[in-house]
Amino acid sequence: MARPLRIAVAGLGTVGGGVAKALRSRESELFARAGRPLEIAMIAARDRRKDRGFDHTDLPWADDLAALATGDADVVVELIGGESGPALRLVETALSNRKHVVTANKAMLAHHGARLATLAEKNGVALKFEAAAAGGIPIVKALRESLLAYGINAVRGILNGTCNYILTRMEATGAAFSDVLAEAQKLGYAEADPALDIGGGDTAHKLALLSALAFGVQPDFGSITVEGIDTITPEDIGFAKEFGYRIKLLGIARATAQGLDRRVQPTMVKLGTPLADVEGPFNAVVVHAGEAGPFVFEGRGAGEAPTTSAVIADIVDIARGSNGAVFGRAASALSRPVPAPVDARVSPYYLRFHALDQPGVLSEISGHLANAGISIGSMIQRGRAPGGTVVIVMITHECPEPAVRRALKVIEASDKVRGASRMIPMEAV
Repeated sequence: MARPLRIAVAGLGTVGGGVAKALRSRESELFARAGRPLEIAMIAARDRRKDRGFDHTDLPWADDLAALATGDADVVVELIGGESGPALRLVETALSNRKHVVTANKAMLAHHGARLATLAEKNGVALKFEAAAAGGIPIVKALRESLLAYGINAVRGILNGTCNYILTRMEATGAAFSDVLAEAQKLGYAEADPALDIGGGDTAHKLALLSALAFGVQPDFGSITVEGIDTITPEDIGFAKEFGYRIKLLGIARATAQGLDRRVQPTMVKLGTPLADVEGPFNAVVVHAGEAGPFVFEGRGAGEAPTTSAVIADIVDIARGSNGAVFGRAASALSRPVPAPVDARVSPYYLRFHALDQPGVLSEISGHLANAGISIGSMIQRGRAPGGTVVIVMITHECPEPAVRRALKVIEASDKVRGASRMIPMEAV
């Protein structure tokens, strides 16, 4: 029988515990898949006494993370998280000691992925991260190994289940963002501190990895434009539905003639399209693979079982001898991403204003838009409120983002417009 693949697991939270349980409870099935036994060599977590949902008293325990990276394990599974600190030190030490690494740590890879890929390549070991982007959806493998023949034009995705749950519930109930966020926290869909999720940072981490795989660039979190969902209102969601759209937080990476356009932002997507139909805590990714056409990937983006499935798949790949380039090509071949200028962002826009109900207000707003070269495709003015404010919503024809922002700056300076306006791009996906 082939020599067992020895695995060290760092972190025994939801996913780490799931990985350890799967390795033990599905031993025979995984042996058949991997072609060799998969054996837990050592485990580590913050609290040895905590109930992890399985009996680990017979497993060697490391009080020092360095022991995982320098012991006799073949693979180190890093599931402790964090952009740097212990997680980064563990991965660096493991790769330097010629240990394969499997991780679900998107923040670490978004910031240090190019350097870690170089280190893995130098030492002839694998660095795999299927679980770091969209949980159980096999999007990393698809981008790295499958969709190669015609290149990739764009990747668009719902990459954060917390945000998608919140937006879905806001549409279904008409409740305010803050109320639905509190509900999501009670149900465990949102963290106690949800800033990374609702602010778009988590989606941006994942987009940095997907764009590296899709376009052969170094992961570069810093050059991604990021906007969250905390300012989206039930009013915006209701108007979007009237026009036949839904609002989703999308991560978008698109190749243009002027560079790579990468952004995370609330976006209106047409009802009946793949991303519009994704509800609740699910993730989905649409890949536009040149002449091969669009491919849609959908599934659970978080949770014990989906993420455990992705981690185990990476371990089985290593057991089979899969040791390809981390981001689909040699680390030395990864280029620095050249950000496309903002002018390259051309789309229709949803615009919403609160304006005084007075004669001439609508023509004034339309005139400012026309002066910026923006034409209006459709419009809704809701109700009458003489002396008060009314809501005016417009859908523009395709236009560059900077032109819209310039027009809004002028419009918001008017004494006839109350408060900040809203602009949301519209994507054909």
